[in-house]
Amino acid sequence: MGDIKVGTASWTDRTLLDSGWYPQTADTPEKRLAYYARRFPLVEVDATYYSPPAERTARLWAERTPAGFTFNVKAFSLLTGHPTKVSALYKDLRPETDKRTVYPDALPAQAYEEVWTRFLSALDPLVDAGKLGALLFQFPPWFTIKRDNKQYLLEVARRCAPLRAVYEFRHASWFDGANRDETLAFLREHRLPYVCVDMPQGHRSSVPPVLAATADLAVVRFHGHSDKWTSKDIHEKFGYRYSDRELRDWAPRLRELADSAEQTHVLMNNCYRDYAQTNATTLAGLLDAD
Repeated sequence: MGDIKVGTASWTDRTLLDSGWYPQTADTPEKRLAYYARRFPLVEVDATYYSPPAERTARLWAERTPAGFTFNVKAFSLLTGHPTKVSALYKDLRPETDKRTVYPDALPAQAYEEVWTRFLSALDPLVDAGKLGALLFQFPPWFTIKRDNKQYLLEVARRCAPLRAVYEFRHASWFDGANRDETLAFLREHRLPYVCVDMPQGHRSSVPPVLAATADLAVVRFHGHSDKWTSKDIHEKFGYRYSDRELRDWAPRLRELADSAEQTHVLMNNCYRDYAQTNATTLAGLLDAD
């Protein structure tokens, strides 16, 4: 079985800080990250989806964590085709517009290329420290299975190389009927890591929990099963605490997945209060028990 790392998709969420999971002595960002890193070998940085990271911040992350610690970094929204706040763009690359949000085609080609360059180069301190695991490209619900979108997956891989891009879909067309085998075969052919998800079903953005390794790295993200998945309040959307029974049912499936990959990253994204941290601790214990 390949190596399995378990972590969470946040260590700074406001409700987590209020939950009491951190001891009172962990009263600074530096101490909180150090405390987290003593308990988990992996974390996902989601803030980079909303605003591109600064190189200085990435350097602090690298300095404040022990050797062998891994950061997965979520790609900036503009790079996955999501609407992006103009205020989140680099100041000198902001288009002249009255709109609050823009899509990639609102930027001149040179500015769009510069966004890619700056986003990736800001992560250099993590790369130099050997602490960058993967770049998470989570695509929007309108990113359906079609030739142009498949080509974009390949483009992302080329742009990120030698860094690892991993792919999460939010449209069921990728797994409808025969498309499931087509999608997995395409990813395997090009050695593109697929992000397996556990999430609420029956919504426009719902993707079934298909567990498969399409490269040497497998990633699983647990989003919970909140009955308020469509809420704009992220704490309502992700405020779901997995039961021990649910996690026990998942453990053998994750071990089986890990048999098909060199590394498996498991992230709890049910980030409300200490739900993710508590569930991640339980799941890691179950995986270590066998």
